[in-house]
Amino acid sequence: MTAPLRIGNASGFYGDRFDAMREMLTGGPLDVLTGDYLAELTMLILGRSRLKDPARGYATTFLRQLEEGLGLAHERGVRIVANAGGLNPAGLADAVRELAAKVGVPVRVAHVEGDGLPVPEGFLTANAYLGGAGIAACLAAGADIVVTGRVTDAALVTGPAAAHFGWGPGDLDALAGAVIAGHVLECGTQATGGNYSFFRGHDLRRPGFPVAEIHADGSSVITKHDGTGGVVDLGTVTAQLLYETGGARYAGPDVTARLDTVRLTQDGPDRVRISGVRGEAPPPTLKVGLNRLGGWRNEVVFVLTGLDIEAKAALVQEQFAEALARSGAEPGEVRWELSRTDRADAATEETASALLRLVVRDPDPETVGRAVSGAAIELALGSYPGFHVTAPPGKGTPYGVFEARYVPAGEVQHIAVLPDGRRENPAPPATTQPLRDAEAPPLPPPLPDPGPTRSAPLGRIAGARSGDKGGDANVGVWAVGDDAWRWLAHELTVERFRELLPETAALTVVRHVLPNLRALNFTVHGLLGEGVAAQHRFDPQAKAVGEWLRSRHLPIPVALLETAHAPEAQA
Repeated sequence: MTAPLRIGNASGFYGDRFDAMREMLTGGPLDVLTGDYLAELTMLILGRSRLKDPARGYATTFLRQLEEGLGLAHERGVRIVANAGGLNPAGLADAVRELAAKVGVPVRVAHVEGDGLPVPEGFLTANAYLGGAGIAACLAAGADIVVTGRVTDAALVTGPAAAHFGWGPGDLDALAGAVIAGHVLECGTQATGGNYSFFRGHDLRRPGFPVAEIHADGSSVITKHDGTGGVVDLGTVTAQLLYETGGARYAGPDVTARLDTVRLTQDGPDRVRISGVRGEAPPPTLKVGLNRLGGWRNEVVFVLTGLDIEAKAALVQEQFAEALARSGAEPGEVRWELSRTDRADAATEETASALLRLVVRDPDPETVGRAVSGAAIELALGSYPGFHVTAPPGKGTPYGVFEARYVPAGEVQHIAVLPDGRRENPAPPATTQPLRDAEAPPLPPPLPDPGPTRSAPLGRIAGARSGDKGGDANVGVWAVGDDAWRWLAHELTVERFRELLPETAALTVVRHVLPNLRALNFTVHGLLGEGVAAQHRFDPQAKAVGEWLRSRHLPIPVALLETAHAPEAQA
């Protein structure tokens, strides 16, 4: 096969733009349309759904999108691959067949299973991250629709590419290239300008979803349908490459892709070519995601307005502690956070106000429920002047905890259930090798004479993208221009990072250098506590940590500020 395989994406998470499937099927030519519906938090949501109804456990939105999408895909010869099966891919496959019969569209449906593992006591879900081999087997057997459970996000691209080009487990470089393309596509419009540091100057009111043109050697071009909003350029693709990754070795069940070999070139308007990706044998273990209910939480946000903000906060905290003590409730965790959103001499009441956020957690729902809401309500007429809250306090709500473990790949079944019902076990990787850190690359030479400096936001010369991996946060930072990279690589050390982001000062921070991308990738261990479902901090998925970093001021050479190609950030 010499023609590129055009793979589009229509979902970056469960709840993404509903009409994206129709947009992608009607907006331009495609061979395969993928949808990523699963995340760590999603598996917990589906686990709770399955408790109520054992026949569920999959993403129902996907079915509703298919009511129209099945006919469109059939007319255009587009195959659909999605991980919407969640905890019940067989159930979703049956539901797709029923839908196809109802709307009168002849489709061959297959699914991938085997990711579900025995659930340890106290947990709701336990799922191994499978690769793309099962998807490839289903497509090779003639499937029009393939639904899976927990596979890696990139597997939605490696599977179709392997089936199309006939790659085997030993085609490591080609598979690695597809992994990188899949990683760019997996979060939908984040590759086309969504959540992009340099959003100014682009029409991002409704970004189009991304498309990857995969070639037989694993290289690709990232683009989007003509006439859709957003932008695809070196910055948007770099940002997504850094998202939720770590060091140079990006491990998966099919292959370990070397991020330090990725080369990006602008290939025309809204076209970025990815080439040079090298692959290594995958590790001998598979990641397993486990979700459990961690306990119960409640939250109250007090509004403090005008003068004496600190004194008002101190008063309500003392009153609340005494009220809880009188009630006999002692939550296992009580956290207060004062956000000084207020301004002096403000023209509106809202801008004169600060927010005091209380979060309580405990294994007992009663301890964080009526006792907490009652303690907050009874203060209404006897606390600080101007007392009110953003919403009435209510009952406690359950929160989840995500854990990652690793098991030998041979202990996990990977089963492709073909359109005719036959069950096939795809060939495992040809070889494996234990994952280890790559050798640190040499830094670029520092600027010979940086000249005078001026205090300015880091975002004047650098972009950033951040996210979560369990309880850890990832912050990728890339420089705009070679000179800015030479300065950034030497200036933004772990020590400087901790200084700029004091919340990370007591945590383990690891820096990875990716010279081809002119980027640094930081992993902050433990910043998110027990993961997004635990709602440990104000920004539980670390989505904005990168933008916080970009807003921080430090001495930057004036010459870099004057020649920066990035749109000037506004304070």
